[in-house]
Amino acid sequence: MPADETEARAVQETLRARVVLDEPGPPPGTGRVTGVDVAYDDEHDVVVAAAVVLDAATAEVVAEATATGRVTFPYVPGLLAFREIPTVLAALEALPVDPGLVICDGYGRAHPRRFGLASHLGVVTGLPVIGVAKNPFTFTYEQPGPRRGDRSPLLDGEEEVGAALRTQDGVKPVFVSVGHRTGLDNACAHTLLLARGFRQPETTRRADALCRRVLKEATA
Repeated sequence: MPADETEARAVQETLRARVVLDEPGPPPGTGRVTGVDVAYDDEHDVVVAAAVVLDAATAEVVAEATATGRVTFPYVPGLLAFREIPTVLAALEALPVDPGLVICDGYGRAHPRRFGLASHLGVVTGLPVIGVAKNPFTFTYEQPGPRRGDRSPLLDGEEEVGAALRTQDGVKPVFVSVGHRTGLDNACAHTLLLARGFRQPETTRRADALCRRVLKEATA
């Protein structure tokens, strides 16, 4: 873990060179997909990470694991990965099966240094990882069409760093970005397949519910 913000940014710059962007990633609807998410209790200085593995075709739960730890890095925009990575890695390592494609509730290339949580996690694990976030961070986009599957570029100036993707008719889009070892079209296709009746993919919904439940138990 870096000692301060300056060192953390230097680590990001070093690891960013290892991101793989020329692989399409696993075909949507095949193999396993794993959602990871974290929940914090700042009063008790506790963080819980959850990893929930689903069958990509059926969205049925295959396995799940959690890990509980302490927050060891302050909250700094753009450096969130350093607060979450240690506990997320522990949850992934506790899984009894290979996670397949990992989906983060966060960002990959949609990051000021093009190295958000999804990219960081992908590089340190070697797994294909994508980010599906609830807001566009600091980036701009035109509203996609109103129907499920409509999308528009998520932009930093003129550079496309992700996509605003409508996962349900008439609901706000989610923001998909590549993390590691997958492409944007593939990432959007996975997200759509997993968004079964809700704005967020099932991977995120299940991991969010699990880590919140375990955090509540841990701090009761």
